[in-house]
Amino acid sequence: MDIARPLPTYLVQRYHGWKATTYSENRTWYRRLATEGQRPRAMVISCCDSRVHVTSIFGADQGEFFIHRNIANLVPPYEPDGDHHGTSAAVEYAVTVLKVAHLIILGHSQCGGVQGCIDMCEGHAPQLEAKDSFVGRWMDILKPKYENVSQMSDSTEKARAFEKHAVRASLENLMTFPFISSAVQDGSLSLHGLWTDIGEGGLEFLDPATDQFVKV
Repeated sequence: MDIARPLPTYLVQRYHGWKATTYSENRTWYRRLATEGQRPRAMVISCCDSRVHVTSIFGADQGEFFIHRNIANLVPPYEPDGDHHGTSAAVEYAVTVLKVAHLIILGHSQCGGVQGCIDMCEGHAPQLEAKDSFVGRWMDILKPKYENVSQMSDSTEKARAFEKHAVRASLENLMTFPFISSAVQDGSLSLHGLWTDIGEGGLEFLDPATDQFVKV
């Protein structure tokens, strides 16, 4: 395949540094993961944003989280229509095969995908309205929630509120999956909504009693 190129030098150097330190110091653990397979306790659905680092936030080790990332940490509704559904496939595998006990939606501040949805809803992003925009059609998942923030005048507060509605939308859509609804009802699976402030390192969770995000 002549389109593939060698890794950039800085990545090669970082790999060798990891192999000589982290891997070398934990070789037994890595080999155990390889031979015994994965048994993650939780699945985390987070944004693709490079500033959101799930394992760092929770101090997680390899094998602890089953992680899926997409634009704006969204989960589409249950639609077994034969089309490609990467997020739905990841959710199905985590719940029905890996039997994770917790499924976490992690939203974050300054989310470009959420801001793009706001711009689209307000008529400022014609490029996202185009039928061939993968990002725009993905953000259609969130558009119904815009009415909850449409009257907010402060752009920063509107974006932050909408980021949290993205978490709510994903949780609601998760419950449209029969195998998730069944697992939640029998107590084998719990759903969690989180939002993190990148700049402040803050973490909030969606309190089911009030439907509000509160500090962890």
